[in-house]
Amino acid sequence: MNRKFIYFINPISGTSGKILLLEMIKQKTTERNIPFEILHTNAEGDYRYLGDKIRNEQITDVIICGGDGTVNQVANALQGIPVNAGIIPMGSGNGLAFAARIPKKPAEALEVIFRGKSEYIDSFYINRQFSCMLCGLGFDAQVAHDFAKQKKRGLATYVRQSTRNFFSASPYPFELEMDGLRISTEAFFISIANSNQFGNNFTIAPQASLHDGLLDIVVVNKMSKWQMAWKVLQQVRGGRVRMYDDKKYHHSGIHYFQAKKLRIRNPGMAPLHIDGDPAASAPSFEIEIIEKAFRLLIP
Repeated sequence: MNRKFIYFINPISGTSGKILLLEMIKQKTTERNIPFEILHTNAEGDYRYLGDKIRNEQITDVIICGGDGTVNQVANALQGIPVNAGIIPMGSGNGLAFAARIPKKPAEALEVIFRGKSEYIDSFYINRQFSCMLCGLGFDAQVAHDFAKQKKRGLATYVRQSTRNFFSASPYPFELEMDGLRISTEAFFISIANSNQFGNNFTIAPQASLHDGLLDIVVVNKMSKWQMAWKVLQQVRGGRVRMYDDKKYHHSGIHYFQAKKLRIRNPGMAPLHIDGDPAASAPSFEIEIIEKAFRLLIP
């Protein structure tokens, strides 16, 4: 099968890393005689034109050079279109790329793309907004909001913002409804995951799969801060999905469920992030899996 690529990359800002990436893409793709076009990502995240462009120009692969936020925006436009999506991880967390075991080094990620192996992965909607990986309410979302305001990004900045928020965090009231259950709780945060990644190989939902047709819901309930740190560490190391037990719920610290859809009431207006980017909160959320949302190039 003849292939034809589009690469999306942030406009070159003069950094040597981006210039080297651009030159490597041009050289290696030309060596393989694959026709390609390099396009800039746009700040508005509007890629609705892609469907017509893919069909009219017979594009086979759309490659995203960026982080989870950019992957979210482009992948949203690729739903239902018979095209492969590839990722060259260039973000702060790169959660979806790590969950799919895509190498972080650009040259190795590009080799994954050239091999052309792909599979469908799930995504989900939260109040009709698209998420390809993970959304969160509460503590982790506040970190995302604060992180987005920083001039300098990267893991060190994220750790610093997380530490600051850890000491100032307070629990929020929530009510969850799923599979006939109704759970009222106070929680520091709730993660709804299609991927097992927060990013940077930090695994909040260890049993999550990109293609099992299920959402993984992790609720970190009200407890002391040091209990929370220990419980989250245990969750990262080997959290297991468990059936709800009303008698044990408020004594277990962290709860881990799976469902195809759920409703969350958010009377405290806990902040929200979607795929690591800050998003507007709401008093309630309807969340539902999108099975086989798009096709991802994988190792």
